[in-house]
Amino acid sequence: MKTVSQINALREQLAQARRDGLRIALVPTMGNLHAGHLSLVREARRHADMVVASVFVNPLQFGPGEDLDSYPRTLEADQNALAAEGCDLLFAPSTAELYPTGRDGLCNVQVPGVSEGLCGGNRPGHFDGVATVVSILFNLVRPEVACFGEKDFQQLAVIRKLNRDLHFGIEIIGVPIVRAEDGLALSSRNGYLSEQERAIAPRLKQCLDALKARLEQGVARDVALREALAAISESGFKPDYLELRRAADLGPVEDDTREAVILVAAHLGRTRLLDNLKVALPAA
Repeated sequence: MKTVSQINALREQLAQARRDGLRIALVPTMGNLHAGHLSLVREARRHADMVVASVFVNPLQFGPGEDLDSYPRTLEADQNALAAEGCDLLFAPSTAELYPTGRDGLCNVQVPGVSEGLCGGNRPGHFDGVATVVSILFNLVRPEVACFGEKDFQQLAVIRKLNRDLHFGIEIIGVPIVRAEDGLALSSRNGYLSEQERAIAPRLKQCLDALKARLEQGVARDVALREALAAISESGFKPDYLELRRAADLGPVEDDTREAVILVAAHLGRTRLLDNLKVALPAA
């Protein structure tokens, strides 16, 4: 695996790949890689001849008081993990390389609709930062395929709309959540959990499982959600939100909706945990 940090070097490597007729896949990350990230690399390999990963802690998607400065940066370990997984090229730029004129006055990509509410409501500007950096990476790499994890379900919906509306023409592949044996969705931020919090954290998925079962049994949505929210709080979490949305586009669930997704964000100590679970709603 080759590692480049300069845009010119990235373009040189990709130009050669295109001359060789290779199909290119992109896996954008913020580093501190775990098994969930590596599943994206494996999925990318299934769909392309050359896998390009990026590691960049994007300041645009962090709000005031969030963990930009403390976000774990583990480039050497990330390089080793990616190489072992068969990644071909790693792009690990500095902030100055990607935003050479600085962040003030930078073009801002907004994706209305799907970016509103949920994490977009609790983290104003977050998805603008995601959409902006992903647009830059799409433009630089010009992949045929890009893989993103379904754990960040709203982010995936934002990127699908971005890709469609701006005509990037990339095949966007959502990769299922990778979980620890006890059910906790893998996340770089899980490292913030204390030993006691880590023992509590799997209860979030257990609450979602119970909510899914209640909904599929035909329990009224408002009743089931209210019960689940209470269970999450009683388990030691401080919920940001717990919502049921259409799986296809994150729109509101209607009487004829059959494929839905439960989405939750909750704080446990200083750690903000995300999770989601798809659910098949019964006919009325």
